[in-house]
Amino acid sequence: MSKWFGKIGYAVTNETEPGAWDETILEREYYGDMTYDRRKRQTSGGINDNILLANVVSILADPFAIENCSHMAYVEIMGTKWKISVIEVQYPRLILTIGGVWNGNTTGTTEQT
Repeated sequence: MSKWFGKIGYAVTNETEPGAWDETILEREYYGDMTYDRRKRQTSGGINDNILLANVVSILADPFAIENCSHMAYVEIMGTKWKISVIEVQYPRLILTIGGVWNGNTTGTTEQT
C-alpha cells in the first residue's frame, strides 16, 4: 500500500438558462492510500493500445465528498486524469476504482479542502 495525494474532479451540472445545461468541473485535493496498483493494455481498433488502470484509491472522505460522490468523475494520478469507474462507500472512507483515461472536460475551478 502506498500513499497518494492528488485531485479529484467533480462533474457538476448547472442550468445556465431555462432548458440549457452546462457541466462544470470542480477539483478538490485529497490524501489517501493506493491499495491496489495495476496497469493493463487493452487492444483497440486504433493504431495504439489503450492503457487502463485497475488501481484502487482509498480516501478519507470529507462531508463534501460524501454528499457529492455521485458527481466524482476522475482522479489525478501521476499527472494524468483517470476515470472513476466504481465508488464504494465504507464510511468514513470512499474506495475509488480507477479505469481508463478521462477524456472529458477538465476546465474548472480548484477548491482547497
